[in-house]
Parts: sequence; C-alpha cells; structure tokens
Amino acid sequence: MTAPARTRGSEELIRAEEPVLAHNYHPLPVVVARAQGAWVEDVEGRRYLDMLAGYSALNFGHRHPALIEAAHRQLDRLTLTSRAFHNDRLASFAERLAALTDTDMVLPMNTGAEAVESGIKVARKWAYDVKGVPADRATIVVAADNFHGRTTTIVSFSTDETARSGFGPFTPGFRVVPYNDLAAMEAAVDETTAAVLIEPIQGEAGVNIPDDGYLAGVRELTRRAGCLFIADEIQSGLGRTGRTLAVEHESVVPDVVLLGKALGGGIVPVSAVVGSREVLGVLHPGEHGSTFGGNPLAAAVGTAVVELLETGEFQRRADELGTVLREGLTALVGRGVVGFRARGLWAGVDVDPALGTGREISERLMREGVLVKDTHGSTIRLAPPLTVSGAELEGALGTLEKVLTS
Repeated sequence: MTAPARTRGSEELIRAEEPVLAHNYHPLPVVVARAQGAWVEDVEGRRYLDMLAGYSALNFGHRHPALIEAAHRQLDRLTLTSRAFHNDRLASFAERLAALTDTDMVLPMNTGAEAVESGIKVARKWAYDVKGVPADRATIVVAADNFHGRTTTIVSFSTDETARSGFGPFTPGFRVVPYNDLAAMEAAVDETTAAVLIEPIQGEAGVNIPDDGYLAGVRELTRRAGCLFIADEIQSGLGRTGRTLAVEHESVVPDVVLLGKALGGGIVPVSAVVGSREVLGVLHPGEHGSTFGGNPLAAAVGTAVVELLETGEFQRRADELGTVLREGLTALVGRGVVGFRARGLWAGVDVDPALGTGREISERLMREGVLVKDTHGSTIRLAPPLTVSGAELEGALGTLEKVLTS
C-alpha cells in the first residue's frame, strides 16, 4: 500500500520555491491553500481576511458560487477551439459585455498586458487608416507613474526604473507627461498623436486619483485634437470604484476601454478591448489574434461576471462600503496614517515612515490575520473583494489601527 504524500508546511514550501522559481516576485510569507469569499486559509489552517483581492482580479471574492458553477458547467462541455473556429459562448459574452460598457465591439484577449498591447496596436492602425498619420510616425501620450503591464513595449513608457532597467532597447513612439496635468498633455499632443492612454486612477502608483475635471478634460482635449482616448480600467473597472467603470464618476465616455482582472472572476485570465466600431473595425483577419482569446471557458466565466455586474449590486456595495473605508481611514489620520486616497472599495494608505515601510506594515498585518500589499515607500493598498461585509471591513480597519498604534 502506497503511503500518503507528506504535506509540506509553509516554511518548507517557501524554501522549496527558492531554487526552482524565477525571483521576479517577493511575496509575503503566507502560503494560501484554500479560500472562500473574502477569506483565505494557509496550509496550517490559519485564516486571513484578503484585503487585496488579487489586485482587483477577485472583485467577487474567492470561488463565487455563480462563477464556479459557470466554470464547472463549461468544463463538462468545451474549453478551447482557438479562433480558427467559432464557439457557442463567444457571441453572448461579447454582446453582454458591449452592452454593459455601452460600446459597439469587443476584442477578447487573456491578460491585462495583452489588452494594453492590443489597444496600442488598434490605436496605431486607426491613426494610419483613419486619421492619416504617415506610416510609422504615430505617437501615444501616456502619464508618468503609470502601470500598464510588464511587456517590453509597455515598460518602454514606464517611469519605474525597477520595471525598465536592464530591458532595453525600448520601443519608440511614446510621450510621457505628468499625471493630472492637462496643460502638459496638451503640449505633448500633435498631429501624429494616435491616442492618449491613461489609467483613470493609478493603482500601482498608490491609488492616485486625479482632480475633478481631469478625465473630462482629457476627453475634450482628445476630441479637439482628433485622437483617441484610451482608458485602462484593468484595475479600476468592473465595480471597484462604485461604478461599472471609473470614468463614469465624470460621465466620460472614452473611445476605447481596456478591461481585465475581474473579468475572469479570479478563475481564468480574461481581458478585452472594448470600443467603438469606427476604432475596432480597423482590424482585419490575420492582423491580430490570440489562440486562447475568447475561448469557450473564458467566455462562459466572463458572461457570468457580466451577469453579476448587470444587477448593479456590486457597484452599490463598493459605493456604500467605500464610505465605511473612508471614515475608518480618516479616523487614523494622525495616528499612524499621514494621508490616504480612496474611491469605492479601493485605497492607497500612506503610513508614517517612522513606523516602517509598506512591506513591514504588510507583514505585521499578515501576522494579525489581514492580507494587504505594499507599493512604493510606506504606502499600502487596500482593495478587498466587493463581497466583503461591513463587519469584516471594520475588523480589518481595527487591525490596521492596532498595528499602527500598538
């Protein structure tokens, strides 16, 4: 009789990763084995409240019953055809996602970085075919402190030296201007500009929220200049800020919206470029593609995600619980918190550097049963699943207070 496989503990599993995994991440020292809703459990059975939600990929919590059911149901039927053939789930997914985002067309991809790369390609093709920019002269204006992914083209216009250093030569065609600075953006836009590409809220930079009127100003500027406005809503979209899309806070309608993370329900990677027919219609067979983009399993899960958002329940929860989050953080200002930025269930919290780095604060919270993630300096990010309860959120804020004031 074969002996049962020995279960390895957290410390042993972390040590086992060291020689066989590339060191491109520095995770918190917790090894998650199970999860449900807003809670995860490590291999020893310790429970933690997840206040990161996979950088918004888990907006609906871990293993949401409707999403798990959709995945199981599709797994029993069909998972992949490639786009060489049609499949019976893709049309419904595209129809419902276009309706949810009030757009005409959908370009399905897999990861967020793929959506950004696809958006760049579409913008350039539009610039040549529609706007009449001379071949290979198209430019795209982006914002400093952006985070759009880590492919070689995307890091070419990053201002984060950790993301850039050692990965050149870089892709030309991008102009970087300060975020939240309309005058600088206007100065950078000219007749070669295909698009302005920005995050409505900069997540990786610490949940940077622009001034009121900035997004509307970008929309007006791009309209006057005859170029596209591309909104990267991969983190900010699909309910996180209390609206389906963060641009809705200013009633702005971009030409193109990039979606990802939450679109896959925390089950499969699903991303999409959505936009007007005039823009996405520039693509023709053979010019762009993805073997897994729009696969039946992704389409089934993505459709279930759209169904959850169609009710408006999660947008309302993020809006209402966002008040609890802001009030709790306001009470901590001057008591370990030096400032914060929050919209919906999303906040960047600047901790007094005298109390530790963001990493150190995250580790202390982990030891108290709350998982968050640091960003630059002494800033931590809070982005719980939209399924979190008011009591759970207040408990997490209480734990943060304990860590900062004890």
